[in-house]
Amino acid sequence: MPSAHRRATPLIRASVLLHALALVVVIAEPGLWRWALGAVLANHALLTLVGLWPRSRWLGPNWTRLPAAATARNEIALTIDDGPDPAVTPQVLDLLDQHAAKATFFCIGDKAARYPDLCRDIVRRGHAVENHSQRHRHQFSLMGPCGFAHELQAAQDTLATITGQRPLFFRAPAGLRNPFLDPVLARLGLQLASWSARGFDTRIDDAERVKSRLLRGLRAGAILLLHDGNAARTRGGIPVILEVLPTVVAAAEAANLHFVTLRDALS
Repeated sequence: MPSAHRRATPLIRASVLLHALALVVVIAEPGLWRWALGAVLANHALLTLVGLWPRSRWLGPNWTRLPAAATARNEIALTIDDGPDPAVTPQVLDLLDQHAAKATFFCIGDKAARYPDLCRDIVRRGHAVENHSQRHRHQFSLMGPCGFAHELQAAQDTLATITGQRPLFFRAPAGLRNPFLDPVLARLGLQLASWSARGFDTRIDDAERVKSRLLRGLRAGAILLLHDGNAARTRGGIPVILEVLPTVVAAAEAANLHFVTLRDALS
């Protein structure tokens, strides 16, 4: 798990060095300020692009797959975002119970506070509740250290108070972030987790397309992403996750894959 004193990634160290060198160049040769500024702006553009890549490890540790030991055990993780949702989450839990499958629910703190009994039911049924920020702000990736710290700490406190378990994992809203996030995660003892396969089931209302995307990534060590909150609806008005989940779980069972929570995969 994260250490509060872990070393910055090579990209972050190189970026700090570049900024320092640019300052030295401008002080020593003021006429070169345009070149120095251009180099700094190019570096910022690179950092922005990396932050827009949810599965990148260039800004810090990031689970895109389960650890090697879990993969060797034929384990797979189902992660479910943006809940809890009073209309969808109970049906998801019932489906998971039918297959004895475990899942990790990345919950939004404000929603959890509105539906605390639902969060407690998630844990009672053997699943895990993890941190998906307090408010799921659209501008999350533009926040600085203080904004990140407030969002993550508030969600930690909210979810721990409700469930009795302090989250160990964090997933950024839409997976987007910037270089200021990793030090906050380290300080709070949180591991960033993204995914290896996602169905885009908040935007795609065709359950067959969502199934196809997930089934292509169905293998030991995979981290799958679906949504109980903000779920797209099929033409029949059914949340896509409810149409997709039985097929995905059955396919995993047929492949002798075992669903575990992310925290179980740590062992």
